[in-house]
Parts: sequence; C-alpha cells; structure tokens
Amino acid sequence: MLREMGSLDGKAALVTGGTSGLGFAIAARFLAEGSTVVVTGRDEELGAQAIEQLRATNAEVWFYRADAADPDEVEASVVFAVERLGGLDILVNNAGISLDARLIDTPIADFDRVIAVNLRGPFLYARACYPHLAARTGCMIHIASNAGMTGEPEIGAYSISKAALIMLSQMLALDGGLEGVRSNCICPGDIEPGMRHSAPPGGAEGWPYDPSEWQMPPIGRIGQATDVADAAAFFASAESSFCTGSVLLVDGGMRAGIIRD
Repeated sequence: MLREMGSLDGKAALVTGGTSGLGFAIAARFLAEGSTVVVTGRDEELGAQAIEQLRATNAEVWFYRADAADPDEVEASVVFAVERLGGLDILVNNAGISLDARLIDTPIADFDRVIAVNLRGPFLYARACYPHLAARTGCMIHIASNAGMTGEPEIGAYSISKAALIMLSQMLALDGGLEGVRSNCICPGDIEPGMRHSAPPGGAEGWPYDPSEWQMPPIGRIGQATDVADAAAFFASAESSFCTGSVLLVDGGMRAGIIRD
C-alpha cells in the first residue's frame, strides 16, 4: 500500500529544542508530513526518550546533544544534521528558556543566559545553516512569543529576547530574499503544558505552570503544542512560498484584546 504523500516529503529539517513541548510537537508533525528530522537538546536522557517516541512510526529521526548558546556545539549539531540528512531544507529555531522575574530584579548572569539561548542561539544556527538552506532554497522558522509583541513584566528578560528574535527573523528574511531563503516567525501564546526551561533566579527548571489557572483566550480554549506545529508545517511547506518576514500570532486571540466576564 502506497503511503500518501505529505507536504514535506523529501525535506530535511533541524529542530532545536526538539525533545519536549513545542519542538517535539513540531518534529512529530514534520515526520508525519514526510520529512526527515534531527532534533537537538541539552538533556541526553530526554533526547533518548524523545527519539524512542518519534521512531514509533518508523520515522527517520535523530537526536544530537547541543546547547544553543554554545557556538561550537551549534556548529557540530549542524554538521551532524547535514551528514545524517544529506542536506538541509528547514531550520526551526525553537530552543529557548525563560526566567520568572521582573527585568529590574534579574541578575546579570541570568539576563545574559536568556539572551544567549533565545537570541544569540538562533543567530548562530541561522549563520551555520544558511549555506545549506541557500543550496536548496530552504527556510527558517523562529519560535518567538506573544510576550515579544507585548511585554510581560513578570518575565521581562524573556520578553526582550523574544522581541529581538522577531526582528532577527525579519532581518534574515531581508538577507535571504534574493537567494530564496525564507525566514518567518511564530509567536505562540499560552500553550499547554508550558515552557519546560523556566524558573525564578536560582530556581530549578521544570514544568512550573498549571494550565488550569491560565486566563482563557477569546477563542475559548487553551492552546496546544499541535497548534504551533500546524503553523510551523505551513511555513515549512510550499504553500507559504510567498511568505517571508511574516510574524504569525498563535495565541487564541490573547493579543487582540481583553474580554471581561
């Protein structure tokens, strides 16, 4: 029986921070659409678990341990992906961390770490992947946040990093235009189960959020990781061939306005 072709058949994708949450959902969706995928992350155990789940459907997917803030590890992960996949069509800059603190209360070291992962990391990956994407008129997809469009004081450094990531995506769209390398940005709102790498200064990372306590978006439900994966699949496909420099909110209407009970 022939498998129905997906929108990403034959495409090779690198998904940073792909072992949990949004990155995992994006990798799973890309695989379902026929792509081959390399996912990165900092946790070897979590990476092994993710690959076991993703390979349950006989998908071609690999894990490479890499910290998006480390230039050498970024370069090594891109070399690994290109060797395993035979080239590169799609980069998803998803790796990110947050910090639960007002900006004025943020320790310098924590501020630097948030910027290093959330902004410099995507810049490093864009630079390392660009020649491979240009060779195949590929695309970049950057996962920012609606907090980068309207600041949230309780996560000040995170809001700043995501606002800068939106502009980074647009500058890359300008740089890549003539070579056919598209760059688009997705800004999720509150997406269940929440961000894994988030904690107050000095706190341990984990799953700190209880979705049952979140404000209900105007659309009437809490967002799911698959909602963001759907948007990523669109930007990765030929259906978005005239989209570059785009910024897409996936937040159920949270930034449209406030509905009072």
